[in-house]
Amino acid sequence: MDITFIIIAAIAGLIIGFLLSKSIDSKSATGTLKTAEKEAEKLLKEAEKEGVNLKRDKILQAKEKFIELKSEHEKVILSRDQKINEAEKRTKDKESQISNELSKAKKINAEVEEKLKDYSYRTEYLEKRQEEIDMILQRKINQLEVVSGLSAEDAKAQLMESLKETAKAESMQMIQDTVEEAKLTAQQEAKKIVINTIQRVGTEEAIDNCVSVFNLESDDVKGRIIGREGRNIRAIEAATGVEIIVDDTPEAIILSCFDSIRREIARLSLHKLVTDGRIHPARIEEVVKKTRKSIDEEIIDIGKRTIIDLGIHGLHPELVKMVGRMKYRSSYGQNLLQHSREVAKLCGIMASELGLNPKLAKRAGLLHDIGKVPETETELPHAILGMQLAEKFGEKPEICNAIGAHHDEIEMTSLLSPIVQVCDAISGARPGARRQVLDSYVKRLKDLEEIAFGFGGVKKAYAIQAGRELRVIVESEKVNDEKASALSFEISQKIQTDMTYPGQVKITVIRETRAINIAK
Repeated sequence: MDITFIIIAAIAGLIIGFLLSKSIDSKSATGTLKTAEKEAEKLLKEAEKEGVNLKRDKILQAKEKFIELKSEHEKVILSRDQKINEAEKRTKDKESQISNELSKAKKINAEVEEKLKDYSYRTEYLEKRQEEIDMILQRKINQLEVVSGLSAEDAKAQLMESLKETAKAESMQMIQDTVEEAKLTAQQEAKKIVINTIQRVGTEEAIDNCVSVFNLESDDVKGRIIGREGRNIRAIEAATGVEIIVDDTPEAIILSCFDSIRREIARLSLHKLVTDGRIHPARIEEVVKKTRKSIDEEIIDIGKRTIIDLGIHGLHPELVKMVGRMKYRSSYGQNLLQHSREVAKLCGIMASELGLNPKLAKRAGLLHDIGKVPETETELPHAILGMQLAEKFGEKPEICNAIGAHHDEIEMTSLLSPIVQVCDAISGARPGARRQVLDSYVKRLKDLEEIAFGFGGVKKAYAIQAGRELRVIVESEKVNDEKASALSFEISQKIQTDMTYPGQVKITVIRETRAINIAK
C-alpha cells in the first residue's frame, strides 16, 4: 500500500509539474520537465527501497509468530501426553485392584458355599431332633393327662385363670401403690400451698337467712304500722314486695322475703317511718322511693370499695354494680359478696405461690359467681351466664374461661380455671360457711352405700363422717385380703366417676375372719 501511495503521489507530482509547466513560458518548460522526471525517478527508487525493507520486516514478524505458535503447540501436546500417561497408569492400577478383589470374592464365595452346606446339614439335624422332642413331649403330656385326669387344654385354662387372678391382684396393688406414691409426692406441695393460703385468710362463719327481725321500742308502734284497717301495712308490702309478719313477739315484727335487697329497703324504710312518726300510704311511698335510691347508690359504693380493697382496676361499671349487689345475695345461706371476696383472696395467694399473676386470679375469683346476681329467668347455669356477662363487658379470655369452668360446664383452657375451682370449693366447704340441705345430704349418703353394695362380696356398708368416709364390710369367704385391697380401689374409682361431692371420700374395706368351734 505504501508503494502504491508513493506511486500515486509521484504521478500526482508529474501532473502538477505538467500543469505548472504549461503555465510557464515555453522556455522553462523543458527544464522543469527534466527536473520533474529526475525527482520522479528519485521518488520511485526510494519507494522501491522502502517496499523491500517493509517486506523484509513483515517476513521476519511472520517467522517469529510462527515460531511462537509452534512452541505453544508443542507445550499443549506435551501436557496432553502427560495426562494420557497418568490416565493409563491409573487404569492399570484399577485393573490390578479389581483382579485382587475378584480373587478375594471367589475365596469368600467358596467359604459361603461351605457354610451353607454346613448350615443345611445342621438344619436337617435340628429338625430331626425337634421331631424327636415333640414326640417325647407328647408322650409326657399324655402321661400327665392320664395321671391328673385333665386334658392339656383344661390344665392350660386353669393355669391361665390362676395367672390372670395373680396378675390382676399384683397390678391392682401396683396401681394402688403408684397412686398413693404419686399422691404423697404431688400433694405435699399442694397441701402446703392450700394450708398456707387458708391460714392467711381469716373469714367469719356467717349464714344469711330469708327473714329479718325489726325491733320496736314498744308494742304500740305495731298498731301504727298496721294502720286503720291495715292500710299502712298493705302499702308497705305493695311498695317493697316484702311480707310483714306481725305476731305476739314482743317489741318485734318479722320481714320475710327471699330478696335481700327488698328486705333491706323495707327495714330501712320502716326505721325512717318509725323514727319520723308519720306513717300513712303517701309517706310510705315517698320514703320507700328515697330508700330504694339510697340502696342503689350504696350498692355502687359497695362495689367500688370491694374492688379497691382487692386491688382490682378497670372493671366495667355494670360489673362494679353487680359486685355491690352480691352483698344482698346468698348461696346455701352463705353471703355471696363475702364468699366472692374470700375466693378472690384465696386465688391471689395461691396464684402468687404458683408463680402466676395474682391480680388476674383475684379478678377471676371475685367474678366467678357473677352469674348468680341477675334476676332474669334463664335455664343457663350461673357459671355459663357469668362467663357470658364477663365476655359482654370486655373481660380477658382466661378470666371468662375461669368463670365458666369453675363447675366443669366447659373445658378449662388456662391455669386460672383450676385455681378458681379449688378456691371456690375451699370457701364453700369450710365449716359454718353454708347450710347443708337435708335431702341432698341424705341422698349422698344413700348413694355412697348403694355404690358399695353394687360390688360382689359386700356384706354391709356404712357412710359416716358426714359422707366423707365409707366403711365396707365384706364376707371373708368370698373376698380374700388381695381382693379386699382391689375392691377398695374399684369403689373409689366408681365414686369418682358417678358422684359429685365436696372434699374427698375415704373408703375402708373391712374383712373379718372368725374361727368358731363348739365344745360338747
